[in-house]
Amino acid sequence: MKKIFKMQNVDCAHCAMKMQNEILKIEGIISASVNFLTQRLTLEFDDSIQEDVLDKARKACKKIDSDTEIIG
Repeated sequence: MKKIFKMQNVDCAHCAMKMQNEILKIEGIISASVNFLTQRLTLEFDDSIQEDVLDKARKACKKIDSDTEIIG
């Protein structure tokens, strides 16, 4: 399944890359893209983790920058 989420407070492209790399470590994530300019997160993931994917992605981003929000 593929979904796009709006993000807030992604401060720089380097932070976006670090968030993307952290999200890619989550089991069941097929692909992830954090776009700093559009403040969007594109996730492709296994349907079996659909219920938990947003919470896990939020936690991964908070490790990098506690002000970042994923709206979904």
